[in-house]
Amino acid sequence: MGKRLFDIVVSALALALLSPLLLLIALAIRLDSAGPVFFRQQRIGRHGRPFRIHKFRTMVADAPERGPAVTVGRDPRITRIGHRLRDARLDELPQLIDVLKGDMSLVGPRPEVPRYVAHYPAALRERVLAVRPGITDPASLEHLDEAALLDAAADPEREYIEVILPKKLAAQAAYAARATLLSDFGVLLRTVRLLISR
Repeated sequence: MGKRLFDIVVSALALALLSPLLLLIALAIRLDSAGPVFFRQQRIGRHGRPFRIHKFRTMVADAPERGPAVTVGRDPRITRIGHRLRDARLDELPQLIDVLKGDMSLVGPRPEVPRYVAHYPAALRERVLAVRPGITDPASLEHLDEAALLDAAADPEREYIEVILPKKLAAQAAYAARATLLSDFGVLLRTVRLLISR
């Protein structure tokens, strides 16, 4: 209950304080390329329940038809403003809406698309999906160079499924087993420092 109340208060306050920035980003996206401001995609949430995540659109509108599900390095499908948003992680800010709705938490395992959740080992799947997915978590902070690593791989999607995903799942399961409100606050502080440094 304390975690959910914390999520509601912080996400509502953040949306209010960041509203001018969110509007500027939305305007920049509309001026930069054709298509919607938001990118919405089905992800798997707590207890395996699907939901649609909100992100600022950073790719061309028909990106899913023009390449793989994983984003590799300086992917040519990424728009000019999209590169800047991704580098600063600002494309994730609309997920504050998902936190307010209850689909996500501020801190928790990053939610995956169904095709990658299908590769979760049974034991880890149960542990990772036992908690609400989050905007940030220790595993995602440890894999900030993921796109660059995939860019160097001969088969990016195979590299993600066989090498990166297992490491992230192990870290996420460990987080889910020991997470507290205090540890979540620490992860949020690390994330904010990272955003500021970028």
